[in-house]
Amino acid sequence: MTALAGLWPRRARNRARVDKRRRLRLPAVNWKRLAPAALGTLAVASLAAAIVFALDRPIRHIDVAGAFQRVSPLDVEQVVRSRLQGGFVSSNLEGLQRAIEALPWVDHARVQRRWPDALAVQVTEQTASARWGATGLLNARGELFVRVAHHVPTELPQLDGPEGSERQVSQLFFEAQPRLLESGLRITALRLDARGAWELDLANGVTVRFGRRQLQERLERFLKVGAPLVVSRPGDISFLDLRYSNGFTVGWRTPAAPQARPATGEETLVTQKRDQDV
Repeated sequence: MTALAGLWPRRARNRARVDKRRRLRLPAVNWKRLAPAALGTLAVASLAAAIVFALDRPIRHIDVAGAFQRVSPLDVEQVVRSRLQGGFVSSNLEGLQRAIEALPWVDHARVQRRWPDALAVQVTEQTASARWGATGLLNARGELFVRVAHHVPTELPQLDGPEGSERQVSQLFFEAQPRLLESGLRITALRLDARGAWELDLANGVTVRFGRRQLQERLERFLKVGAPLVVSRPGDISFLDLRYSNGFTVGWRTPAAPQARPATGEETLVTQKRDQDV
């Protein structure tokens, strides 16, 4: 009885193993049905690879187009040839585009395939909208695209400021310049010093000082009151100082003219208290 009793647990364990195997058994795969589909997929992939291989012929021609003044088409072609990897189909056009746009004076580039063995490159040059510092050039987006220019157009306005303030300075310039042009004035220089104080020069030789605070308010005050005064008496005025709460002072060119005048009508030139930001 003892021997028979020992068999029962063993049979139960064997039965549990069988049940576990049944539970873990994977569904049967009908390989006879799947074989044609797998072969068809392999055939399509092989055909596609053969077509790509047949079309991926070497690049023999690189056509460079654009309105060139600062960029050399030969430099663009050399960059493409030095970075070109693969053939007509496998070449990385985005990588070539980035390499071309890294050239000085290149703003944007577009690279396209041209059947059967050529690449067409369209280049758009940067447009300098202002000078930055002594040798830098800014585009219309306020980006410093050339730090050391061999030829700096002197007719461009001169912007300056601390390192990294290019966008901030150019933003104020592009905001103020059109509004001043409507009044017959033109900005030739705009400066932001290390303390955060703003100052601009006009084409008629007048300097306008805004200081560090209330920049937009002082700019509006200059456009409303100061600009008409400068337009009416450009030869008499040396500078306007708007670093006041609700007015400004005038620096006169002639020694006989007063450096500051009292408020009279629309020519509100002086305030009683200067802002503490100079």
